[in-house]
Amino acid sequence: MATFPAYPTHPGAPAGAPDAGAPRHPHWWQRTWVRYGALSTLLALSGLVILAMVRQQTGTEGFLVGLGLAVLPVPLLLAAFRWLDRVEPGPWRNLLFSFAWGACAAALIAIVANSFATRWIATATADPSHADTLGATVIAPIVEECAKATAVLLVFLFRRRDFTGIVDGVVIAGVTATGFAFTENILYLGNAFGTDQLSGERGLASVTAATFFVRVVMAPFAHPLFTVFTGIGFGVAALSAERRRLRRVLLPLVGLLLAMGMHAMWNGSSGFGEYGFYAVYGAFMVPAFGVLTFLVIWTRQRELKTVRAELPAYAVAGWLTPAEPYALGSMRARRLARQYATHHFGRPAARSVARYEACATSLAFLRHRGRSGRAGADFVVRERELLHELWRRREVARPSLAYAARVTAPAAVPVPPPWPTYGYGYGYGYGYGGAYGYGYVPVQPSGRDGPTHPTHPAPAASHPAYDPHRC
Repeated sequence: MATFPAYPTHPGAPAGAPDAGAPRHPHWWQRTWVRYGALSTLLALSGLVILAMVRQQTGTEGFLVGLGLAVLPVPLLLAAFRWLDRVEPGPWRNLLFSFAWGACAAALIAIVANSFATRWIATATADPSHADTLGATVIAPIVEECAKATAVLLVFLFRRRDFTGIVDGVVIAGVTATGFAFTENILYLGNAFGTDQLSGERGLASVTAATFFVRVVMAPFAHPLFTVFTGIGFGVAALSAERRRLRRVLLPLVGLLLAMGMHAMWNGSSGFGEYGFYAVYGAFMVPAFGVLTFLVIWTRQRELKTVRAELPAYAVAGWLTPAEPYALGSMRARRLARQYATHHFGRPAARSVARYEACATSLAFLRHRGRSGRAGADFVVRERELLHELWRRREVARPSLAYAARVTAPAAVPVPPPWPTYGYGYGYGYGYGGAYGYGYVPVQPSGRDGPTHPTHPAPAASHPAYDPHRC
């Protein structure tokens, strides 16, 4: 039976590196279940409070009508962001947290802060109309974008492994804003329905229909578009080297300011004249949406090129077959591999192939960051975890990906050159021994399924940084 793949230890790694020292037990407030419990409780309480507030303002009937209409664009927006994230799909728990934060916590913060600020301005200026205008164009953009940006910041800080580039920032920001817009649309549509009822009209009359057309038909992407600027700022910061701390702080702030500016322009468009709204919509919103869509799709294509460029080194070392780097760099080939696995081995095998694809993509991005001098101190452990995941699933994934490669481009499947060609190094820049030195190549797996090479013991499952379920 083939032995488990292992990665060599690196005696040149500095103190505090993942391979050094015994695991330390975290304090009770650092335990995962405590953090998850506290966060879930916070979001649940926020959801209950915001539910009660919206129902109080709209009434039960208005709330139900608003809920039914506001939910219509949500599946389409979530599907679009999930599609963008298909190259290296992030965990569902991150998306669930982002949507819940936007719909519950961010919406509650915005409603409370906006109401307080508007009342304070009206009292200070004795001009309610001025307070409404100032609240919509200045206060609301600042409060709402900061509240939504908090979710992006939390994922960036506490789920750093899942936040590696621009696409991750766009997806987290977009899903958060989708949740926020969902709650806000319930409020606006519910109030519009109440206005129609007070005027004696029945059903979805003029005010409700107009509100639905503007917020759900014309501009369902408005809030996601604003917050995506913040996500791009965090995404570019994630691509920056850790030693460039000023850049990693300023870029998210620049993105947040752009989000606030676009939001303020959108909210203030009604004050630009009779056709101000349509002018802002046509001159700014639609072009910005088009440019950002092009940028994100272009970034996704670059990610696929990175996969094809970085994985051949692991194919030469025996971790992957020669055809896999090509297949893993094609979304069509990936889909065909999952379909092949489903047809021949069943749905659990298809999920295993999907997991294999995600881990291989993460491995390619990790190697790319290492060669660019942006790898973290946990590089060795992280690479070992990903290779572990690939080796466990190779028996199902390899025939599936081989089939996909033959179908998509049989003549274009590359044959890796001899080993020495891939002897380029990471150049990490911190003097790490072994893993980051020049001339580094991946160690080969041991056993009958791959070329033999001297290896060291595999990482223990009790290692503090070892988690076989995270890719």
